Amino acid sequence: MNHATVLADAFGRIRELVHEILDDIAPHALTFRPDSEANTVAWLIWHLTRVQDDHVSGVAGSDQVWTADGWEARFGLPFESSAIGYGQNAEEVAEVTASAELLRDYHDAVHARTVAYVESLSAAELDRVVDDNWDPPVTLGVRLVSVVSDDLQHAGQAAYVRGMFQRHG
Repeated sequence: MNHATVLADAFGRIRELVHEILDDIAPHALTFRPDSEANTVAWLIWHLTRVQDDHVSGVAGSDQVWTADGWEARFGLPFESSAIGYGQNAEEVAEVTASAELLRDYHDAVHARTVAYVESLSAAELDRVVDDNWDPPVTLGVRLVSVVSDDLQHAGQAAYVRGMFQRHG
């Protein structure tokens, strides 16, 4: 198995989790909050997808799917175009009230762009420094693994919140 296959598989696992979480979810489960400060399933899926879109497009040197393909308008959120959810407060989390279908479709569009990008990479490109604000500087390979890690954590959180809703909602 080569590097591109491994990366495509990792991002594919995120997509599978997103689909499992969103399949047959009750609409009000998307905005369920275990407490007033908790993240919702809708926000978590939106956020993990925005992070993937932002970070992968950044290293690929391409436009984000969010803006280039009209997803920002479809979601109609009251955030700046560049918002990815980082640092948002409880009130902003509550603003993400998208349907499961919209969240799934946006994630699938980002996933397709991500997989096309990672499948185009040579092994040597993974050593390219993409962020020298860290010590050691961050390489493309490290950035991609970071996105996978972050997305899997948020998908797990979304699955947990969905499970809480199903038991207590």
